[in-house]
Amino acid sequence: MRKKLDRRTFLAKTAAVSGSTFLVRGALAKIGTTSESNNANKREFLIDKRYLNLPVSYNEHDRVTLELVIDDKVVRTIDIFLPDSEPDFWVFADISEFKGKKAVLRTRRGRKKKGLGLVYQSDEREYLKDVYKEKHRPQLHFSTIRGWINDPNGLVYYDGQYHLFFQHYPYGYYWGQPHWGHAVSTDLVHWKQLPDALYRHELAGIYSGSSVIDYKNTAGFKTGKNDVMVAIYATTMLLNGREASCQNIAYSNDKGRTFTDYENNPVIGDRFDILGTDNARDPKVFWHEPTGKWVMVVYERIGHSIFTSDDLKKWEYQSHTQTFWECPELFELPVDGNPKNTKWVMYGVSGDYLVGDFDGKKFTPQLGMFNYLQGKFFAAQTFTNVPKSDGRRIQVGYIEIPGWVEIPEPAPAFNGLMSFPTELTLRKTANGIRMFNEPVKEIEKLHKKAHKWDSLTVEQANRKLRDIDSGLLHVKCEIENINAIAYSIIFDEDVLYYTLKPNIFYFNTEVGQAESFKIKYLPDLGSNRMFYEFIVDRTSLEVFVDHGRFTMILPRKLNPEKRGMRFGAGDGGQRINDLKINNLEVYELQSIWK
Repeated sequence: MRKKLDRRTFLAKTAAVSGSTFLVRGALAKIGTTSESNNANKREFLIDKRYLNLPVSYNEHDRVTLELVIDDKVVRTIDIFLPDSEPDFWVFADISEFKGKKAVLRTRRGRKKKGLGLVYQSDEREYLKDVYKEKHRPQLHFSTIRGWINDPNGLVYYDGQYHLFFQHYPYGYYWGQPHWGHAVSTDLVHWKQLPDALYRHELAGIYSGSSVIDYKNTAGFKTGKNDVMVAIYATTMLLNGREASCQNIAYSNDKGRTFTDYENNPVIGDRFDILGTDNARDPKVFWHEPTGKWVMVVYERIGHSIFTSDDLKKWEYQSHTQTFWECPELFELPVDGNPKNTKWVMYGVSGDYLVGDFDGKKFTPQLGMFNYLQGKFFAAQTFTNVPKSDGRRIQVGYIEIPGWVEIPEPAPAFNGLMSFPTELTLRKTANGIRMFNEPVKEIEKLHKKAHKWDSLTVEQANRKLRDIDSGLLHVKCEIENINAIAYSIIFDEDVLYYTLKPNIFYFNTEVGQAESFKIKYLPDLGSNRMFYEFIVDRTSLEVFVDHGRFTMILPRKLNPEKRGMRFGAGDGGQRINDLKINNLEVYELQSIWK
């Protein structure tokens, strides 16, 4: 567990950030305060800098809600773990849009907090000088500068950029009422984090949803030369005297940098009387060309409901498909790349999917349910509006790090990461049509040094691997099982073990810091050859088996003592030549932050 800073160290660090502790305490007091006490419930100030810097603790008992008030209106609601003593780290809110305004920062319901005395304004954030260089910072996956992230939202391509919106609680290490964070990329690999795009409401957060480009301006929101980006999200609103689950929309005329909420939200209101539950969220919207309609797939009750619309504002219920939980997706894919033979895929939060047909109103299952993925991976979503010249169905999901329930050492100021983008395809197999999931080809942009060998024994492979000193790897290999009951593939102290007797993968079954994992896997037609592809980062291991037929997302052990990749053949005294490495490709990778 992390040690608290002693008072002297805290004062020194605070002075390094802002000049002196007293400057920090006085930085908000440019127009006076309603309380000169360090135990205030509000601060009054003139906004003259870009950032409001806020102290944060890891103590969940320090949670408090702050409100930024301008012209008697709450413009920001900030859930935060605000300490009464020294902070564990600093976070920030971009308040540049309010520059020149008089403001009040107050606690909700008048709760007094000493931490208000530490809040200060600045144009720089000196405490971020080492961001992306932290020991446990993912180097191959997007993670937020500060705070908690989970579900990817609103994945959309427009004007040369991939937009990744995401559930973002920017004011602490744990989950809190979320905003929509925002990052962009031109190559799916290198990401630039932008200011949050949608801020939580007073009552609740901006929960998961999707984004579309309204090329035909069906909603009438367009005001400039850019096509309108429309975000569709779930939230909670006070309707008819109760807090109801609703679907809202917001629109942007500046490529997703800022959004305006639709004045007549919600577009789908309280359906409790119909559903008997408040389980109604995670809207995924796309344009269905054959019918000339917008289609929304939204999680309701224990499945996915389909609505249609002409203008993104008025929606009509059409149908429901049972047996899914949260985060719906519905998209069309060619089978074996044949555009004349397509099927539709519907899936939910956990990697289970159905294959079937869709007529614009109803999804008809024909195959499944199947599973293509297991592990600490949730809420995957695919990009809309990918150019037809590309044609790929590109997916990103949220990777949870369960080992971080107890804060690791050194303690991070962020929590969670996005998966490496993958391409989804439908292929015919010996057992019928299945969905495959493989890393996008853009991973090659990170290749720094390549090592390639063929026809190796385990001993030969391990000798060659000893010369590779890199913690960031992209690995491809085909393993042929000659006469081994089991074998293992090891990265540092993380062990992926496959045993033939029950055909089961085990991962880190005896590692206390990382969560153990096991799953049954049956190769097509009982083949004794299995192909593996690995993406090895500091905190996660992504495993793609048999060219993406099955995927595992696994949390890595932190702070390992042993380093390097190696193979193991069986147990019980088996010979190392009972296993053959038919081919092995190892690529050392550079960080996405360079």
